[in-house]
Amino acid sequence: MRRLLPRVAAILFLDAVVTFNNWWPTPAVTWYGAPSVELAVLMLLLAGGVALGRLAPRSARLLRWLSVGWVLLAIGRYIDVTAQGLWGRELNFYWDLRFLPDVAAMMLGAMRRAVLLGLLGGIALAAVIGLLYLTIRWAMRRLLDTVADARGRAVAAGLGALGVVLFAMQAAGLFGVDYLGEEWRLFPRPVTQVYGRQIRLTTQALARSAELPPSPDLDASLARAQGADVFLFFIESYGAVTYEKPDFNARLLQPRAVLDQAIHETGRGVVSAFVESPTFGGSSWFAHISFLSGIKVGDPDTNALLMTEQRPTVVTNFAHRGYRTLAMMPGLWYPWPEGAFYGFQDIYNGPRLDYQGPPFGWWDMPDQFTLAKLDEQEVAKPDRKPVFVFYPTVSTHTPFGPLAPYQPDWSKMLTRTPFTEQELEQAYTGEPDYTDLGPNYTDAVGYAYRTFAGYVRQRAQRDYVMILIGDHQPPALVTGPGAPWDVPMHVITNRQDILDSLASHGFVRGLTPTRPHLGDMHAVVPIVLDALSGPQTGQ
Repeated sequence: MRRLLPRVAAILFLDAVVTFNNWWPTPAVTWYGAPSVELAVLMLLLAGGVALGRLAPRSARLLRWLSVGWVLLAIGRYIDVTAQGLWGRELNFYWDLRFLPDVAAMMLGAMRRAVLLGLLGGIALAAVIGLLYLTIRWAMRRLLDTVADARGRAVAAGLGALGVVLFAMQAAGLFGVDYLGEEWRLFPRPVTQVYGRQIRLTTQALARSAELPPSPDLDASLARAQGADVFLFFIESYGAVTYEKPDFNARLLQPRAVLDQAIHETGRGVVSAFVESPTFGGSSWFAHISFLSGIKVGDPDTNALLMTEQRPTVVTNFAHRGYRTLAMMPGLWYPWPEGAFYGFQDIYNGPRLDYQGPPFGWWDMPDQFTLAKLDEQEVAKPDRKPVFVFYPTVSTHTPFGPLAPYQPDWSKMLTRTPFTEQELEQAYTGEPDYTDLGPNYTDAVGYAYRTFAGYVRQRAQRDYVMILIGDHQPPALVTGPGAPWDVPMHVITNRQDILDSLASHGFVRGLTPTRPHLGDMHAVVPIVLDALSGPQTGQ
Protein backbone atom coordinates (compact mmCIF):
# COMPACT_ATOMS: atom_id res chain seq x y z
CA MET A 1 0.00 0.00 0.00
CA ARG A 2 2.92 2.33 0.78
CA ARG A 3 4.19 2.08 -2.79
CA LEU A 4 0.74 1.89 -4.39
CA LEU A 5 -0.63 5.25 -3.22
CA PRO A 6 2.35 7.35 -4.45
CA ARG A 7 2.26 5.55 -7.80
CA VAL A 8 -1.48 6.14 -8.25
CA ALA A 9 -1.04 9.79 -7.22
CA ALA A 10 1.83 10.14 -9.69
CA ILE A 11 -0.23 8.77 -12.60
CA LEU A 12 -3.18 11.02 -11.74
CA PHE A 13 -0.87 14.03 -11.58
CA LEU A 14 0.78 13.27 -14.92
CA ASP A 15 -2.69 12.94 -16.39
CA ALA A 16 -4.04 16.16 -14.85
CA VAL A 17 -1.23 18.43 -16.05
CA VAL A 18 -2.02 17.65 -19.71
CA THR A 19 -5.85 17.44 -19.53
CA PHE A 20 -6.94 20.38 -17.34
CA ASN A 21 -9.33 23.07 -18.60
CA ASN A 22 -9.49 26.81 -18.23
CA TRP A 23 -11.38 28.06 -15.17
CA TRP A 24 -13.29 30.79 -16.96
CA PRO A 25 -12.96 33.78 -16.72
CA THR A 26 -9.58 33.55 -14.98
CA PRO A 27 -6.09 32.38 -16.02
CA ALA A 28 -6.49 29.55 -13.49
CA VAL A 29 -7.24 25.93 -14.40
CA THR A 30 -9.53 23.18 -13.24
CA TRP A 31 -9.54 19.41 -13.83
CA TYR A 32 -12.59 17.26 -14.47
CA GLY A 33 -10.75 13.95 -14.30
CA ALA A 34 -10.42 13.44 -18.06
CA PRO A 35 -7.87 10.82 -19.16
CA SER A 36 -4.92 11.61 -21.42
CA VAL A 37 -4.23 9.61 -24.54
CA GLU A 38 -0.59 10.76 -24.39
CA LEU A 39 -0.26 9.18 -20.95
CA ALA A 40 -1.88 5.99 -22.22
CA VAL A 41 0.59 5.82 -25.10
CA LEU A 42 3.49 6.58 -22.77
CA MET A 43 2.56 3.75 -20.39
CA LEU A 44 2.27 1.35 -23.31
CA LEU A 45 5.66 2.37 -24.70
CA LEU A 46 7.41 2.22 -21.33
CA ALA A 47 5.90 -1.15 -20.46
CA GLY A 48 6.81 -2.58 -23.85
CA GLY A 49 10.29 -1.04 -23.90
CA VAL A 50 11.18 -2.41 -20.47
CA ALA A 51 9.68 -5.83 -21.24
CA LEU A 52 11.76 -6.06 -24.43
CA GLY A 53 14.89 -4.86 -22.66
CA ARG A 54 15.12 -1.71 -24.78
CA LEU A 55 14.65 0.71 -21.87
CA ALA A 56 16.34 0.92 -18.48
CA PRO A 57 13.70 2.21 -16.02
CA ARG A 58 16.40 3.41 -13.60
CA SER A 59 18.14 5.57 -16.25
CA ALA A 60 18.68 9.15 -15.08
CA ARG A 61 18.82 10.35 -18.70
CA LEU A 62 15.47 8.71 -19.50
CA LEU A 63 13.91 10.31 -16.42
CA ARG A 64 15.26 13.73 -17.35
CA TRP A 65 14.04 13.66 -20.95
CA LEU A 66 10.62 12.33 -20.03
CA SER A 67 10.23 15.05 -17.39
CA VAL A 68 11.25 17.84 -19.79
CA GLY A 69 8.91 16.50 -22.45
CA TRP A 70 5.99 16.37 -20.04
CA VAL A 71 6.69 19.94 -18.90
CA LEU A 72 6.44 21.03 -22.55
CA LEU A 73 3.14 19.21 -22.89
CA ALA A 74 1.82 20.90 -19.74
CA ILE A 75 2.88 24.34 -20.99
CA GLY A 76 1.30 23.67 -24.39
CA ARG A 77 -1.95 22.61 -22.74
CA TYR A 78 -2.02 25.74 -20.60
CA ILE A 79 -1.43 28.07 -23.54
CA ASP A 80 -4.08 26.30 -25.60
CA VAL A 81 -6.92 26.31 -23.07
CA THR A 82 -6.10 29.74 -21.63
CA ALA A 83 -6.04 31.42 -25.04
CA GLN A 84 -9.39 29.86 -25.90
CA GLY A 85 -10.85 30.82 -22.53
CA LEU A 86 -9.65 34.42 -22.25
CA TRP A 87 -9.31 35.57 -25.88
CA GLY A 88 -11.92 33.37 -27.50
CA ARG A 89 -9.58 32.13 -30.22
CA GLU A 90 -6.73 29.71 -30.75
CA LEU A 91 -3.25 31.10 -30.21
CA ASN A 92 -1.03 31.01 -33.26
CA PHE A 93 2.46 30.41 -31.85
CA TYR A 94 4.25 31.66 -34.95
CA TRP A 95 2.44 34.98 -35.17
CA ASP A 96 1.14 35.74 -31.68
CA LEU A 97 4.30 34.91 -29.75
CA ARG A 98 6.23 37.38 -31.90
CA PHE A 99 4.11 40.15 -30.43
CA LEU A 100 4.53 39.14 -26.77
CA PRO A 101 7.44 41.58 -26.19
CA ASP A 102 5.36 44.41 -27.65
CA VAL A 103 2.34 43.45 -25.55
CA ALA A 104 4.50 43.21 -22.43
CA ALA A 105 6.03 46.63 -23.12
CA MET A 106 2.58 48.08 -23.72
CA MET A 107 1.22 46.62 -20.49
CA LEU A 108 4.17 47.78 -18.44
CA GLY A 109 3.99 51.22 -20.00
CA ALA A 110 0.35 51.53 -18.99
CA MET A 111 0.74 50.31 -15.42
CA ARG A 112 2.27 51.85 -12.36
CA ARG A 113 5.11 50.10 -10.55
CA ALA A 114 6.03 48.64 -13.94
CA VAL A 115 9.59 47.55 -13.21
CA LEU A 116 8.72 45.86 -9.94
CA LEU A 117 5.71 44.06 -11.40
CA GLY A 118 7.72 42.88 -14.40
CA LEU A 119 10.53 41.57 -12.19
CA LEU A 120 8.16 39.82 -9.80
CA GLY A 121 6.23 38.34 -12.71
CA GLY A 122 9.42 36.91 -14.26
CA ILE A 123 10.55 35.45 -10.95
CA ALA A 124 7.12 33.93 -10.32
CA LEU A 125 7.00 32.37 -13.78
CA ALA A 126 10.46 30.84 -13.38
CA ALA A 127 9.50 29.50 -9.95
CA VAL A 128 6.27 27.94 -11.26
CA ILE A 129 8.04 26.23 -14.16
CA GLY A 130 10.81 25.00 -11.84
CA LEU A 131 8.29 23.61 -9.36
CA LEU A 132 6.34 22.02 -12.20
CA TYR A 133 9.48 20.28 -13.46
CA LEU A 134 10.41 18.95 -10.02
CA THR A 135 6.89 17.64 -9.40
CA ILE A 136 6.67 16.03 -12.83
CA ARG A 137 10.11 14.48 -12.30
CA TRP A 138 8.91 12.97 -9.01
CA ALA A 139 5.76 11.62 -10.70
CA MET A 140 7.69 10.28 -13.68
CA ARG A 141 10.07 8.49 -11.30
CA ARG A 142 7.09 6.73 -9.72
CA LEU A 143 5.79 5.70 -13.17
CA LEU A 144 9.20 4.24 -14.09
CA ASP A 145 9.26 2.38 -10.79
CA THR A 146 5.84 0.95 -11.69
CA VAL A 147 6.97 -0.48 -15.03
CA ALA A 148 10.20 -1.79 -13.49
CA ASP A 149 8.41 -4.77 -11.88
CA ALA A 150 6.33 -7.33 -13.76
CA ARG A 151 3.01 -6.76 -11.98
CA GLY A 152 3.16 -2.99 -12.31
CA ARG A 153 4.25 -3.33 -15.92
CA ALA A 154 1.20 -5.46 -16.71
CA VAL A 155 -1.15 -2.95 -15.09
CA ALA A 156 0.46 -0.03 -16.94
CA ALA A 157 0.26 -1.88 -20.26
CA GLY A 158 -3.40 -2.78 -19.65
CA LEU A 159 -4.38 0.77 -18.73
CA GLY A 160 -2.44 2.15 -21.68
CA ALA A 161 -4.07 -0.25 -24.13
CA LEU A 162 -7.54 0.54 -22.75
CA GLY A 163 -6.88 4.26 -23.11
CA VAL A 164 -5.72 3.93 -26.72
CA VAL A 165 -8.76 1.83 -27.66
CA LEU A 166 -11.22 4.24 -26.02
CA PHE A 167 -9.55 7.22 -27.67
CA ALA A 168 -9.80 5.50 -31.06
CA MET A 169 -13.51 4.89 -30.41
CA GLN A 170 -13.98 8.57 -29.56
CA ALA A 171 -12.10 9.64 -32.67
CA ALA A 172 -14.41 7.41 -34.72
CA GLY A 173 -17.43 9.22 -33.27
CA LEU A 174 -18.73 6.26 -31.27
CA PHE A 175 -19.27 8.33 -28.12
CA GLY A 176 -21.26 11.05 -29.96
CA VAL A 177 -20.60 13.90 -27.53
CA ASP A 178 -18.27 16.18 -29.51
CA TYR A 179 -21.01 18.77 -29.99
CA LEU A 180 -21.07 19.40 -26.25
CA GLY A 181 -17.58 20.84 -26.19
CA GLU A 182 -14.19 19.54 -25.10
CA GLU A 183 -14.96 19.49 -21.38
CA TRP A 184 -17.66 16.88 -22.06
CA ARG A 185 -15.54 14.52 -24.13
CA LEU A 186 -13.92 11.55 -22.46
CA PHE A 187 -10.52 12.51 -23.91
CA PRO A 188 -9.65 16.19 -24.43
CA ARG A 189 -7.68 17.25 -27.49
CA PRO A 190 -4.14 15.80 -27.25
CA VAL A 191 -1.43 18.36 -26.65
CA THR A 192 0.70 16.70 -29.32
CA GLN A 193 -2.08 17.54 -31.75
CA VAL A 194 -1.91 21.17 -30.64
CA TYR A 195 1.82 21.29 -31.29
CA GLY A 196 1.35 19.49 -34.59
CA ARG A 197 -1.18 22.09 -35.72
CA GLN A 198 1.17 24.89 -34.70
CA ILE A 199 3.99 23.32 -36.74
CA ARG A 200 1.66 23.13 -39.74
CA LEU A 201 0.57 26.76 -39.32
CA THR A 202 4.19 27.86 -39.06
CA THR A 203 5.12 25.89 -42.16
CA GLN A 204 2.25 27.45 -44.09
CA ALA A 205 3.17 30.93 -42.89
CA LEU A 206 6.79 30.51 -43.95
CA ALA A 207 5.70 29.14 -47.32
CA ARG A 208 3.41 32.15 -47.83
CA SER A 209 1.12 30.03 -49.92
CA ALA A 210 -2.00 32.16 -49.47
CA GLU A 211 -3.64 33.61 -52.55
CA LEU A 212 -5.37 36.96 -52.30
CA PRO A 213 -8.71 37.64 -54.00
CA PRO A 214 -9.05 40.61 -56.36
CA SER A 215 -10.01 43.95 -54.84
CA PRO A 216 -13.68 44.98 -55.12
CA ASP A 217 -14.63 48.06 -57.12
CA LEU A 218 -13.85 50.92 -54.72
CA ASP A 219 -14.06 53.68 -57.36
CA ALA A 220 -17.24 55.26 -55.98
CA SER A 221 -18.38 58.76 -56.93
CA LEU A 222 -19.28 59.76 -53.34
CA ALA A 223 -21.81 62.17 -54.89
CA ARG A 224 -24.23 62.02 -51.97
CA ALA A 225 -21.43 62.83 -49.51
CA GLN A 226 -19.73 65.63 -51.45
CA GLY A 227 -19.08 68.62 -49.22
CA ALA A 228 -19.54 66.58 -46.04
CA ASP A 229 -16.79 65.30 -43.79
CA VAL A 230 -16.73 61.51 -43.46
CA PHE A 231 -15.58 60.03 -40.16
CA LEU A 232 -14.76 56.32 -39.89
CA PHE A 233 -14.40 55.65 -36.18
CA PHE A 234 -13.53 52.09 -35.11
CA ILE A 235 -14.57 51.62 -31.47
CA GLU A 236 -12.14 49.28 -29.72
CA SER A 237 -13.78 46.07 -28.38
CA TYR A 238 -17.30 47.29 -29.22
CA GLY A 239 -19.07 44.00 -29.76
CA ALA A 240 -22.56 42.60 -30.18
CA VAL A 241 -22.36 41.55 -26.55
CA THR A 242 -23.26 45.15 -25.61
CA TYR A 243 -26.77 44.45 -26.93
CA GLU A 244 -27.15 40.71 -26.55
CA LYS A 245 -25.86 40.12 -23.02
CA PRO A 246 -28.87 41.26 -20.93
CA ASP A 247 -26.94 42.73 -18.00
CA PHE A 248 -24.60 44.62 -20.35
CA ASN A 249 -27.51 45.97 -22.36
CA ALA A 250 -29.29 47.13 -19.20
CA ARG A 251 -26.21 49.03 -17.99
CA LEU A 252 -25.82 50.72 -21.38
CA LEU A 253 -29.41 51.82 -21.94
CA GLN A 254 -28.89 55.23 -20.35
CA PRO A 255 -25.60 56.23 -22.04
CA ARG A 256 -26.95 54.89 -25.35
CA ALA A 257 -30.03 57.08 -24.88
CA VAL A 258 -27.71 60.08 -24.39
CA LEU A 259 -26.17 59.45 -27.81
CA ASP A 260 -29.56 58.86 -29.43
CA GLN A 261 -30.88 62.12 -27.99
CA ALA A 262 -27.86 64.07 -29.24
CA ILE A 263 -28.32 62.63 -32.73
CA HIS A 264 -31.96 63.60 -33.05
CA GLU A 265 -31.76 66.95 -31.26
CA THR A 266 -29.13 68.07 -33.80
CA GLY A 267 -31.35 67.16 -36.75
CA ARG A 268 -29.56 63.95 -37.66
CA GLY A 269 -30.61 60.36 -38.12
CA VAL A 270 -28.96 57.02 -37.53
CA VAL A 271 -29.16 53.51 -38.96
CA SER A 272 -27.54 50.39 -37.48
CA ALA A 273 -26.65 46.79 -38.28
CA PHE A 274 -24.56 43.90 -37.06
CA VAL A 275 -21.59 42.82 -39.20
CA GLU A 276 -19.15 39.97 -38.63
CA SER A 277 -15.63 41.01 -37.71
CA PRO A 278 -12.68 39.03 -39.13
CA THR A 279 -11.15 38.82 -35.65
CA PHE A 280 -12.20 38.21 -32.05
CA GLY A 281 -10.86 39.66 -28.81
CA GLY A 282 -7.82 41.33 -30.38
CA SER A 283 -5.80 41.95 -33.57
CA SER A 284 -7.85 45.06 -34.35
CA TRP A 285 -5.81 45.78 -37.47
CA PHE A 286 -7.45 42.83 -39.22
CA ALA A 287 -10.79 44.66 -38.97
CA HIS A 288 -9.23 47.95 -40.08
CA ILE A 289 -7.58 46.57 -43.19
CA SER A 290 -10.61 44.42 -44.07
CA PHE A 291 -12.87 47.46 -44.14
CA LEU A 292 -10.42 49.83 -45.82
CA SER A 293 -9.39 47.33 -48.51
CA GLY A 294 -12.66 45.47 -49.03
CA ILE A 295 -10.79 42.15 -48.65
CA LYS A 296 -11.28 39.83 -45.71
CA VAL A 297 -8.11 39.69 -43.62
CA GLY A 298 -8.28 37.30 -40.69
CA ASP A 299 -4.66 36.24 -40.21
CA PRO A 300 -1.22 37.88 -40.22
CA ASP A 301 -0.10 36.04 -43.35
CA THR A 302 -2.91 37.49 -45.46
CA ASN A 303 -2.30 40.87 -43.87
CA ALA A 304 1.43 40.76 -44.71
CA LEU A 305 0.81 39.62 -48.27
CA LEU A 306 -1.77 42.33 -48.90
CA MET A 307 0.58 45.00 -47.58
CA THR A 308 3.15 44.09 -50.21
CA GLU A 309 0.78 44.99 -53.04
CA GLN A 310 -0.42 48.28 -54.46
CA ARG A 311 -4.19 48.15 -54.21
CA PRO A 312 -6.99 50.70 -54.26
CA THR A 313 -8.45 51.36 -50.81
CA VAL A 314 -11.35 53.31 -49.40
CA VAL A 315 -8.78 55.96 -48.43
CA THR A 316 -7.35 56.37 -51.93
CA ASN A 317 -10.86 56.70 -53.36
CA PHE A 318 -11.68 59.54 -50.98
CA ALA A 319 -8.40 61.24 -51.88
CA HIS A 320 -9.23 60.84 -55.58
CA ARG A 321 -12.59 62.57 -54.95
CA GLY A 322 -10.98 65.64 -53.39
CA TYR A 323 -10.93 64.73 -49.72
CA ARG A 324 -8.05 65.30 -47.31
CA THR A 325 -7.45 61.84 -45.85
CA LEU A 326 -6.28 61.58 -42.25
CA ALA A 327 -5.47 58.86 -39.74
CA MET A 328 -5.83 59.74 -36.04
CA MET A 329 -3.72 57.08 -34.30
CA PRO A 330 -3.41 57.67 -30.54
CA GLY A 331 -2.14 54.11 -30.06
CA LEU A 332 0.67 54.54 -32.59
CA TRP A 333 4.05 55.31 -31.02
CA TYR A 334 6.39 53.65 -33.49
CA PRO A 335 7.01 53.99 -37.23
CA TRP A 336 4.05 52.77 -39.25
CA PRO A 337 5.14 51.81 -42.77
CA GLU A 338 1.79 50.08 -43.23
CA GLY A 339 0.21 53.55 -43.46
CA ALA A 340 1.61 53.88 -46.98
CA PHE A 341 -0.55 50.95 -48.13
CA TYR A 342 -3.75 52.73 -47.13
CA GLY A 343 -2.79 56.01 -48.82
CA PHE A 344 -3.35 58.49 -45.98
CA GLN A 345 -2.19 62.02 -46.75
CA ASP A 346 -1.45 62.75 -43.10
CA ILE A 347 -1.12 60.73 -39.90
CA TYR A 348 -1.46 61.97 -36.33
CA ASN A 349 0.36 59.48 -34.09
CA GLY A 350 0.71 59.48 -30.31
CA PRO A 351 3.70 61.86 -30.08
CA ARG A 352 2.17 64.29 -32.57
CA LEU A 353 -1.14 64.38 -30.70
CA ASP A 354 0.92 65.49 -27.68
CA TYR A 355 -1.50 64.82 -24.84
CA GLN A 356 -0.47 66.79 -21.75
CA GLY A 357 -3.15 65.71 -19.30
CA PRO A 358 -3.20 62.91 -16.71
CA PRO A 359 -2.79 59.36 -18.12
CA PHE A 360 -5.66 56.93 -18.61
CA GLY A 361 -5.65 53.39 -20.00
CA TRP A 362 -3.19 51.76 -22.38
CA TRP A 363 -1.98 54.83 -24.24
CA ASP A 364 -2.59 57.58 -21.67
CA MET A 365 -4.86 59.81 -23.77
CA PRO A 366 -8.66 59.52 -23.53
CA ASP A 367 -10.74 59.43 -26.70
CA GLN A 368 -12.37 62.74 -25.89
CA PHE A 369 -8.97 64.42 -26.14
CA THR A 370 -8.25 62.88 -29.57
CA LEU A 371 -11.60 64.11 -30.91
CA ALA A 372 -10.95 67.57 -29.49
CA LYS A 373 -7.51 67.56 -31.11
CA LEU A 374 -9.04 66.52 -34.44
CA ASP A 375 -11.37 69.51 -34.22
CA GLU A 376 -8.61 71.93 -33.33
CA GLN A 377 -6.11 70.77 -35.93
CA GLU A 378 -8.35 69.93 -38.89
CA VAL A 379 -12.10 70.31 -38.66
CA ALA A 380 -12.17 73.87 -37.30
CA LYS A 381 -10.00 75.25 -40.10
CA PRO A 382 -11.82 77.69 -42.41
CA ASP A 383 -11.90 77.26 -46.20
CA ARG A 384 -10.65 73.68 -46.16
CA LYS A 385 -11.31 70.54 -48.13
CA PRO A 386 -13.73 68.02 -46.66
CA VAL A 387 -11.87 65.42 -44.62
CA PHE A 388 -12.01 61.66 -44.47
CA VAL A 389 -10.85 60.62 -41.00
CA PHE A 390 -9.94 57.11 -39.87
CA TYR A 391 -9.72 56.85 -36.09
CA PRO A 392 -9.42 53.64 -34.00
CA THR A 393 -10.35 54.56 -30.44
CA VAL A 394 -8.40 53.39 -27.36
CA SER A 395 -10.46 54.10 -24.21
CA THR A 396 -12.41 50.83 -24.48
CA HIS A 397 -9.27 48.69 -24.65
CA THR A 398 -8.83 45.83 -22.19
CA PRO A 399 -8.73 46.08 -19.16
CA PHE A 400 -11.15 49.03 -19.69
CA GLY A 401 -9.62 51.31 -17.11
CA PRO A 402 -8.71 53.51 -15.50
CA LEU A 403 -11.40 55.49 -17.31
CA ALA A 404 -11.24 59.23 -17.83
CA PRO A 405 -14.20 61.33 -16.65
CA TYR A 406 -16.31 62.90 -19.38
CA GLN A 407 -15.55 66.63 -19.62
CA PRO A 408 -18.57 68.74 -20.75
CA ASP A 409 -16.26 71.67 -21.55
CA TRP A 410 -14.38 70.29 -24.55
CA SER A 411 -11.90 73.16 -24.63
CA LYS A 412 -10.43 71.94 -21.32
CA MET A 413 -9.43 68.65 -22.91
CA LEU A 414 -6.56 70.42 -24.71
CA THR A 415 -5.09 71.77 -21.45
CA ARG A 416 -2.79 70.17 -18.91
CA THR A 417 -5.57 70.07 -16.29
CA PRO A 418 -8.74 68.85 -17.98
CA PHE A 419 -10.13 67.38 -14.74
CA THR A 420 -10.44 68.40 -11.11
CA GLU A 421 -8.49 66.66 -8.36
CA GLN A 422 -11.71 65.12 -7.08
CA GLU A 423 -12.52 63.71 -10.53
CA LEU A 424 -9.04 62.26 -10.83
CA GLU A 425 -9.14 60.68 -7.39
CA GLN A 426 -12.44 59.01 -8.21
CA ALA A 427 -11.21 57.84 -11.64
CA TYR A 428 -8.05 56.26 -10.22
CA THR A 429 -9.80 54.52 -7.33
CA GLY A 430 -9.92 50.75 -7.44
CA GLU A 431 -8.31 48.06 -9.58
CA PRO A 432 -10.04 46.04 -12.31
CA ASP A 433 -11.57 42.76 -11.17
CA TYR A 434 -10.05 40.38 -13.71
CA THR A 435 -12.54 37.66 -12.76
CA ASP A 436 -15.43 39.97 -13.71
CA LEU A 437 -14.50 42.69 -16.19
CA GLY A 438 -18.11 43.17 -17.29
CA PRO A 439 -18.74 46.33 -15.20
CA ASN A 440 -15.45 47.89 -16.36
CA TYR A 441 -16.29 47.02 -19.96
CA THR A 442 -19.78 48.51 -19.91
CA ASP A 443 -18.47 51.63 -18.13
CA ALA A 444 -15.91 52.07 -20.92
CA VAL A 445 -18.51 51.61 -23.67
CA GLY A 446 -20.79 54.02 -21.81
CA TYR A 447 -17.94 56.55 -21.84
CA ALA A 448 -17.64 56.06 -25.61
CA TYR A 449 -21.36 56.71 -26.08
CA ARG A 450 -21.18 59.90 -24.00
CA THR A 451 -18.06 61.08 -25.79
CA PHE A 452 -19.57 60.65 -29.24
CA ALA A 453 -22.79 62.26 -28.03
CA GLY A 454 -20.77 65.28 -26.92
CA TYR A 455 -18.96 65.39 -30.24
CA VAL A 456 -22.25 65.23 -32.16
CA ARG A 457 -23.43 68.30 -30.25
CA GLN A 458 -20.26 70.28 -30.96
CA ARG A 459 -21.16 72.83 -33.62
CA ALA A 460 -24.49 71.16 -34.20
CA GLN A 461 -24.84 72.54 -37.74
CA ARG A 462 -21.88 70.60 -39.10
CA ASP A 463 -22.38 68.53 -42.22
CA TYR A 464 -20.83 65.07 -41.87
CA VAL A 465 -21.28 61.34 -42.11
CA MET A 466 -20.09 59.52 -38.98
CA ILE A 467 -19.56 55.76 -39.20
CA LEU A 468 -19.16 54.05 -35.83
CA ILE A 469 -18.15 50.39 -35.99
CA GLY A 470 -16.71 47.89 -33.54
CA ASP A 471 -13.40 46.33 -34.46
CA HIS A 472 -14.14 43.07 -32.64
CA GLN A 473 -15.90 41.57 -29.64
CA PRO A 474 -14.10 41.96 -26.30
CA PRO A 475 -12.07 38.94 -25.13
CA ALA A 476 -13.90 35.79 -24.11
CA LEU A 477 -13.27 36.53 -20.43
CA VAL A 478 -15.87 39.30 -20.98
CA THR A 479 -18.24 37.72 -23.52
CA GLY A 480 -18.27 34.23 -22.07
CA PRO A 481 -17.62 31.11 -24.17
CA GLY A 482 -19.16 30.62 -27.60
CA ALA A 483 -19.87 34.27 -28.43
CA PRO A 484 -20.35 35.23 -32.10
CA TRP A 485 -17.84 37.47 -33.87
CA ASP A 486 -20.40 40.17 -34.67
CA VAL A 487 -20.01 43.88 -33.96
CA PRO A 488 -22.45 46.82 -34.16
CA MET A 489 -22.20 49.39 -36.93
CA HIS A 490 -23.94 52.79 -36.89
CA VAL A 491 -24.10 55.52 -39.54
CA ILE A 492 -25.02 59.00 -38.28
CA THR A 493 -25.72 61.88 -40.66
CA ASN A 494 -28.12 64.68 -41.56
CA ARG A 495 -28.22 63.47 -45.18
CA GLN A 496 -31.44 61.52 -45.38
CA ASP A 497 -30.77 59.98 -48.79
CA ILE A 498 -27.70 58.21 -47.40
CA LEU A 499 -29.72 56.79 -44.50
CA ASP A 500 -32.51 55.69 -46.87
CA SER A 501 -30.04 53.87 -49.10
CA LEU A 502 -28.48 52.02 -46.16
CA ALA A 503 -31.94 51.09 -44.85
CA SER A 504 -32.79 49.59 -48.25
CA HIS A 505 -29.74 47.33 -47.88
CA GLY A 506 -30.72 45.94 -44.47
CA PHE A 507 -29.70 48.60 -41.93
CA VAL A 508 -32.44 49.45 -39.39
CA ARG A 509 -33.44 52.88 -38.12
CA GLY A 510 -32.10 53.82 -34.70
CA LEU A 511 -29.16 52.75 -32.57
CA THR A 512 -30.24 49.15 -31.99
CA PRO A 513 -29.10 46.63 -34.63
CA THR A 514 -31.23 43.56 -35.32
CA ARG A 515 -30.54 40.03 -36.51
CA PRO A 516 -29.50 38.60 -38.87
CA HIS A 517 -26.18 40.33 -39.44
CA LEU A 518 -25.50 41.88 -42.85
CA GLY A 519 -22.50 39.65 -43.51
CA ASP A 520 -18.74 39.96 -43.22
CA MET A 521 -17.29 43.39 -42.45
CA HIS A 522 -15.45 43.67 -45.76
CA ALA A 523 -18.63 42.79 -47.66
CA VAL A 524 -20.43 45.84 -46.22
CA VAL A 525 -17.94 48.26 -47.81
CA PRO A 526 -19.64 48.31 -51.25
CA ILE A 527 -22.98 48.95 -49.54
CA VAL A 528 -21.57 51.96 -47.70
CA LEU A 529 -19.85 53.36 -50.79
CA ASP A 530 -23.04 52.90 -52.80
CA ALA A 531 -25.00 54.81 -50.16
CA LEU A 532 -22.46 57.65 -50.24
CA SER A 533 -22.54 57.76 -54.04
CA GLY A 534 -26.13 57.39 -55.14
CA PRO A 535 -27.54 55.83 -58.32
CA GLN A 536 -25.01 55.28 -61.08
CA THR A 537 -25.60 57.58 -64.05
CA GLY A 538 -22.82 56.24 -66.24
CA GLN A 539 -19.34 57.55 -66.82
